[in-house]
Amino acid sequence: MNQMTNIGKKQSGFTLIEIAIVLVIIGLLLGGVLQGQQLIENSRVRAAANDFDGIPAAMFSYLDRYGRLPGDDGPTATLAARGAAWSGITAPVTATNGLLDAAAAGTFTGAAENGVLFQQLRASGFIPGDPTLTGAAALPTNPFGGLIGLTNAAVMPAGVTGLQGNKICMSNVPGSAAIALDTQLDDGVGTTGRFRATLGVAGAHTVPAAILAAPYTEDAVYTICYRI
Repeated sequence: MNQMTNIGKKQSGFTLIEIAIVLVIIGLLLGGVLQGQQLIENSRVRAAANDFDGIPAAMFSYLDRYGRLPGDDGPTATLAARGAAWSGITAPVTATNGLLDAAAAGTFTGAAENGVLFQQLRASGFIPGDPTLTGAAALPTNPFGGLIGLTNAAVMPAGVTGLQGNKICMSNVPGSAAIALDTQLDDGVGTTGRFRATLGVAGAHTVPAAILAAPYTEDAVYTICYRI
């Protein structure tokens, strides 16, 4: 009889208290994971905001030192005379016209003066990285895994009603981050102000062209641009 009682005890399941403790532990673990993901997202948004501020600061520091905008500086002989770091840095064809010439289509290809701008900022020491990289390879990666590029074309939408002047753009930006950045830096609306957005495709570097047809959604991916 005692042997049968012992067998019954061995086959008994968890008590309600034990199950409750396990559920509490699982809840704490899930809460920690979600909180960690939010902290990572917040740190990426802060890093992107710093890029929007830091790149213009580097450009204006370059202008103060050399009297020309990065990307618009040249000729090649003038650059080479500055030292070894400038070896192989080629001045753009449209150098020294006082403008950053970068069409919307070349925002994330490094074409025209877009990629050269980052070459010259690196050669001068205003931003880190290899100054010999050219084209799209010269463009920095943004905190969301996309690229950082520049354009001076009127975009979102094109023409007189679009965002004018020199703009820093980022591709492949999650909706929640785009909302946070627009709210922090501008008016929170992707179709107005100095911060605008174009609906993008995950993993792609969508050209900043058409203006948003609908408000931001956290489920979408965007290309965002901020006027310097």
